[in-house]
Amino acid sequence: MATLRDLDELALGMPEAAKELAEDGRPTYTVNGKYFCFHRKRRKDAVDPETGEPLDDVLVFRVDGPESKELQLADPRGIFFTTPHWNGYPGVLLRIPDLAQLSRDELRDLVVDAWLCRVPKRIAKAWLAENG
Repeated sequence: MATLRDLDELALGMPEAAKELAEDGRPTYTVNGKYFCFHRKRRKDAVDPETGEPLDDVLVFRVDGPESKELQLADPRGIFFTTPHWNGYPGVLLRIPDLAQLSRDELRDLVVDAWLCRVPKRIAKAWLAENG
């Protein structure tokens, strides 16, 4: 069962990764000045189905393209989603409570894949050579 603490540890464990905090404490994980995962602020395009209120517990993970996005969205658990705002953009959304449906290894894969989308190629190549 993955947690926000796991996300923090895994994201910051990637080479050259950094954590930036919004004024309200929401983290953005970056590499080379580009995000690979962040806790997004409330937006009208993602609302709680029961209350209609904008969700404040949504994480965004970068993916490497439309095929990867569709694979994530097809996860049978239904935990990954997108909104019209994200149509055509290489990112998938996940609610923080749904982290519990991921194993730590699954979260690691999600973080690594997101990081690989943003890290400079020479760093990615070196990391992949060392870590498979």
